[in-house]
Amino acid sequence: MIELNPPLEDCQDQFKTANYHFDNGRFLFHVPETAFYSITSGTQITITPYPGADEAKIRLFLLGTCMGVLLMQRGILPLHGSAVVIDGKVYAIVGESGAGKSTLAAAFAHAGYPLMTDDVIAVSLSNDSAAATVYPSYPQQKLWEESIEQLGLISHNYSSIYQRVNKYAVPIRSQFCREPLPLAGVVELIKASEPEPSLKAYNRLEGLHVLNVHTYRNSLLHLLNLQQWQFQSIARLASGLPVYQLRRPADGFSAFNLVDQIVSLTNKKEVVIS
Repeated sequence: MIELNPPLEDCQDQFKTANYHFDNGRFLFHVPETAFYSITSGTQITITPYPGADEAKIRLFLLGTCMGVLLMQRGILPLHGSAVVIDGKVYAIVGESGAGKSTLAAAFAHAGYPLMTDDVIAVSLSNDSAAATVYPSYPQQKLWEESIEQLGLISHNYSSIYQRVNKYAVPIRSQFCREPLPLAGVVELIKASEPEPSLKAYNRLEGLHVLNVHTYRNSLLHLLNLQQWQFQSIARLASGLPVYQLRRPADGFSAFNLVDQIVSLTNKKEVVIS
């Protein structure tokens, strides 16, 4: 449930020294001149906006940090990236900001592979195994203007993300998966200096590191007292889930080539995790 909250003064009293606060199952954070947010027990998000605050910026943090914390409170691991569906299974594309995750996911959609989520990937683990399920998000991507043009789209057809003039919210009108599906692998996308893309499998320890680094808003885990839960979750995933490194050239638009490489990878019958 999402609702607007009470008087601004009541919220301001709780933020004397920091923009984050956690108490008795309720996580609060403050975005100056925008809003106060409260996420309670994985069931309720409350927003107290500043008078005249930009709605696009309020929405940006609602769909980002709020959703990440809400998933953590529900015991669902949030990964930072995009997720696509290949032959009925989900492949998560993670990486640092600017690596090209959303662009690659858009290229998958352009090639006929459904998109499941962009930015926050909700991964639910089985209670009795390392099997994991990914739940769909909302049908929208965030794409840079350059990526939009390379995909044959027109940027002025879309709304810009707040304070990011050249980044746009692009609706996914087709090729969007609305059903939970099993997670079959994770691909870490890295922008590199090499002229050609390269792909390799990580071992289990390397995969654990990748999952830790790309847990969404992992800097908040200590405030939520969820470090142990997160480590146990990613350790279970890393024990049976293939994790790969995909290095792509920093120069030039290579997304469609990368789609072919990942699809070829998924066609392999066996992956050895050491």
